[in-house]
Amino acid sequence: MTRARPATTLWRPTGPKELELVRELEWRAWPPRLPEQPIFYPVLNEDYAIRIARDWNVRHDGAGFVTRFEVDAEFLRRYPVRRAGGETILELWVPADELAEFNRHIVGPIEVVHAFR
Repeated sequence: MTRARPATTLWRPTGPKELELVRELEWRAWPPRLPEQPIFYPVLNEDYAIRIARDWNVRHDGAGFVTRFEVDAEFLRRYPVRRAGGETILELWVPADELAEFNRHIVGPIEVVHAFR
């Protein structure tokens, strides 16, 4: 019997355009970054993702969504946790050129857990 490798739950606040691209990728991967987006940043807690989706994405994109997904925990060790503000404002910074490899380590589907309009 093979044991599943441990996975870490991450969240990603996103707008409607990025969410549509995730849907087109069958909820299994994040789309490539645009040239002006050198970093893909998932966040480490749901509350922080909610604040970004509700307070920033809605204002700029008309809607904001919080997604939840899991990534192989061993793989994630290469990305140090970055504090982007207070104690709970924690992110991982994945360079755009590493996103395809990051996507290969996603375990299961990407799920929408909150929507704000």
